[in-house]
Amino acid sequence: MNADNSGALGRGRVATRLPAQDLERARRFYAEKLGLEPVDERPGGLLYRCGGVDFAVFQSSGASPGTFTQMGWEVEDLEAAASELRGRGVVFEEVDVPGFRTQGGIAEIEGNYPSKGARGERAFWFRDSEGNLLGVGQLVC
Repeated sequence: MNADNSGALGRGRVATRLPAQDLERARRFYAEKLGLEPVDERPGGLLYRCGGVDFAVFQSSGASPGTFTQMGWEVEDLEAAASELRGRGVVFEEVDVPGFRTQGGIAEIEGNYPSKGARGERAFWFRDSEGNLLGVGQLVC
């Protein structure tokens, strides 16, 4: 597969936007539970940067459905990330559906995108203070 991403969007940067009904509550969650501080802010929005990629949490009157992963991190050491977040009081989602199940909050996922050179992924999910579903994964080579 050879994708041609030379168009305007292919050359652009992707930026995730997560809604928050209570921006100050979200700021506290991201600081206390995830250890993240905004790199910039504006009225109604907080900008975070992880690994050179930005995401924003913005004031919204709408609620997140939280029925799908809205943003995820790829980490080198899933166990270390899980231990750190659990130590900060983050509660992982438990999933038990046909073909997909977490054990102790962590799922073993078969298959991955061939371009990543992995055979699978290990991952966990949690919700932020606003109900956004966030994931953390590690490639399995």
